Amino acid sequence: MPAAQTYVIVGASLAGAKAAETLRGEGFDGAIVLLGAEPERPYERPPLSKDLLLGKAGRESAFVHEPGWYAEHDVDLRLGTRVTSIDRAARQVRLEDGSSVDYARLLLTTGASARRLAVPGADLAGLLYLRTIGDSEALSAALQGGRHVVIAGAGWIGLEVAAAARLAGCEVTVVEPDPAPLYRWVGPEVGEVFAGLHRSHGVTFRLGEAISELRGDVSRGAGSAGEARGSVRQVLTSAGTEIPADIVVAGIGAAPNVSLAAEAGLEVDNGVLTDESLRTSDPDIFAAGDVANAFNPLLGRRIRVEHWSNALNGGPAAARAMLGRAVSYDRVPYFFSDQYDLGMEAAGVPEPGGYDQVVYRGDPESLEFIAFWLDNGSVVAGMNVNVWDVNDDIQALIRSQATVDAGRLADPDVPLSDLAG
Repeated sequence: MPAAQTYVIVGASLAGAKAAETLRGEGFDGAIVLLGAEPERPYERPPLSKDLLLGKAGRESAFVHEPGWYAEHDVDLRLGTRVTSIDRAARQVRLEDGSSVDYARLLLTTGASARRLAVPGADLAGLLYLRTIGDSEALSAALQGGRHVVIAGAGWIGLEVAAAARLAGCEVTVVEPDPAPLYRWVGPEVGEVFAGLHRSHGVTFRLGEAISELRGDVSRGAGSAGEARGSVRQVLTSAGTEIPADIVVAGIGAAPNVSLAAEAGLEVDNGVLTDESLRTSDPDIFAAGDVANAFNPLLGRRIRVEHWSNALNGGPAAARAMLGRAVSYDRVPYFFSDQYDLGMEAAGVPEPGGYDQVVYRGDPESLEFIAFWLDNGSVVAGMNVNVWDVNDDIQALIRSQATVDAGRLADPDVPLSDLAG
């Protein structure tokens, strides 16, 4: 590539940072401009709901690179810099300060934003979210023993926050409209396993209910329009349940940050649409990480994945595609979680409706097992819970698309590697 070319990355995220690292590692000697709206240099998100939230690690543990890495590798990292538009005809990104940056190729790693809780009382102090490093630090400080914590949403973030809050000595209630925790991610069968785990640690679930109102102490903090109306004191659910609350944490999902792409005329639908090489509808613009709804050749469809591994691997894949390398981004989606003494890894997409059978290797009640989701006899997803060094075999089994015998799959004496065909 000619040295005069400039590659611009919008989004100083894990995906963006790893893309910049890969560009340099692959020998690109042109200019790299990495633009980030946050004031922090690129960081990883798993610590925000795990060790950083629990106080087991400091904020430096979350950052992708050391502070000097960007200058040492001639990456023009601009923090606190908001991109306002993309001019595809002029091949420029325009910044909030009125300046612009020309690009030969552009990568969007703008991520996603936490969905906001839109109910009466949502302006009360004490309603918290968990998306940024600042959010994690604020929530960690708020989780003090004896406080009543209500969590909206029993997804992965909600359950990890519930575990952290219980370990901090808080009283915890989780409010979830679905019939089981993690229902949309792992279905009701394994969702009930996690429900049992949390109940055994004192968490109360209000399943089939949603938060309909936050009520607060309006005797203090009230002021002119736009100011907070005091602090949250109570949550009202759709079933009429009143729950005491000192803190409410909204873990109701994340929305992909597609406004730049949409306004530039790129194809978007639950993310920025890309092909298997992470190229968008504009051949010189790519997308990776949480914002990309990418075609996965293995699955035969587009999928938007918000997990850490997708950012870790998607950024480098997009960088190679920008350099003209042949890229087929067909990774098996991967995720991990730690809750209390439970550690797990999951591979594949076990969404309700995407499988017709769940097979266990080991006893789920023991919290030491492997769950397999099958569709027409083939493994489409697997989760190893407190069982280690098997996820590569699970991923190989998914990739093989082999028809397996459920009895052999459940038998711990049968090596998983023997089932991939």
